[in-house]
Amino acid sequence: MSRPAEIGSLKEGMYVVVDGEPSRVVTIEKSKPGKHGSAKVRLVAVGVFDNVKRSIVSPVDAKVDVPMIDKRNGQVISVSRNTVQIMDLESFEVLEVANIEAELLDKLKPSVEVEYWMIMGRPKLIRVKS
Repeated sequence: MSRPAEIGSLKEGMYVVVDGEPSRVVTIEKSKPGKHGSAKVRLVAVGVFDNVKRSIVSPVDAKVDVPMIDKRNGQVISVSRNTVQIMDLESFEVLEVANIEAELLDKLKPSVEVEYWMIMGRPKLIRVKS
């Protein structure tokens, strides 16, 4: 799920959909309008799930998609080599999360509470609650 927004209204740290992949804005540069054209925006974003750098160059008033982020809490059920099973604490739904950062993987054990985000129907593990 995403909503449209003008690319000129985005700021660093916000999220945007680039090439169908949700990404976090790293840098944004705005150029002044010239004699024959409108102001342009150069946006560089890093993928949330794959850490790939993507860029967009477009007019300031162009529309882009901004992903809707649903922040939720869960409890770890099991930890395997590259996936973690999490049970949502509100709906008791069980999810499998892959591509977990190494520093988070060290802290994960069964029955630990975590915060995860649902971005465009895909879960992303954010932090371990203490």
